[in-house]
Amino acid sequence: MTQFVDVGSMAQWIQRRGVENIMTGMVDYLEQDFARWEQFDKTPRVASHTPFGVIELMPTSDHETYSFKYVNGHPFNPARGFQTVTAFGVLADVDNGYPTFLAEMTLLTALRTAATSALTAKHLARADSTTMAMIGAGSQAEFQALAFRAVLGIEELRVFDVDPKAVEKLRRNLEPLGFRIQQATDTAEAVAGADIITTCTADKAQNKVLGTEHVSPGVHLNAVGGDCPGKTELEAEILNRSRVFVEFPEQTRIEGEIQQMAPDFPVVEFWKVLTGQEQGRQSPEQITLFDSVGFAIADFSALRYLRDDTVGSDLQSFIDLIADPEDPKDLFSLVTAPAPVA
Repeated sequence: MTQFVDVGSMAQWIQRRGVENIMTGMVDYLEQDFARWEQFDKTPRVASHTPFGVIELMPTSDHETYSFKYVNGHPFNPARGFQTVTAFGVLADVDNGYPTFLAEMTLLTALRTAATSALTAKHLARADSTTMAMIGAGSQAEFQALAFRAVLGIEELRVFDVDPKAVEKLRRNLEPLGFRIQQATDTAEAVAGADIITTCTADKAQNKVLGTEHVSPGVHLNAVGGDCPGKTELEAEILNRSRVFVEFPEQTRIEGEIQQMAPDFPVVEFWKVLTGQEQGRQSPEQITLFDSVGFAIADFSALRYLRDDTVGSDLQSFIDLIADPEDPKDLFSLVTAPAPVA
């Protein structure tokens, strides 16, 4: 039988544990797995692009446990009453190939993305950072804010979105939790004096949400929204001015902000900062940039953390996912056996 966490149980887990407690625990798991990055199988995500959006599979394995995530990205979905992103994920035993754990990952991906942002900022942003500008106040915004408060203590937010209702939603959700939120009239007002800038917009286009004039020395940039071919948020000159950190270069060069740059544009693989093979921030004035596209190892970490944190609780159930006859060579016996009595 396969352990299973469904949408309702996922929501209950988050309510019981609290987003910030989950963020700190998930950051620990991410840090552990990123530090053993070389042990994992790695491949760019397998993507099927259409005019409507993209459907992707994201696999990896540490040779003991295999995982994959199914995820879509459809920017026009909200106008049709659907979520932009939905996902589910699986852990499997490499020894016998059986799936051992299955979970919804729409909520879990939101947590994982924000936790990864906070992990990188923990190692790259200036230690005296107190204020974050947020360009984009969509579905990921609250999770990003809570992750940065849990890991870096950030409580002051300056927010701009082209949709004022999105900012109203953010204020409604976060101000009761103690955040100080300034609603900006444009990007320039939002980033003025900010130590960290998070960009997270959904439009599938090569946009310039952030211009080089908006980026001051010493800022840490958390570029989340550019995550597929043809979708960027930053003016290219910002990349030339920054020390750029990525998850998996082979994927980020296709999907991230650096798709705008030459194939040999220099980047630092973030896992090497954790292992001491590369330096993170080199000076207080340096601009650091995390070009976030999301990689399968982060999903692996998130699934492991969820599994371990809910094991033995009422939040996990079991599903009969594997056709497993008494005689492994007699699969047909399952269709000839008497039907169970109702």
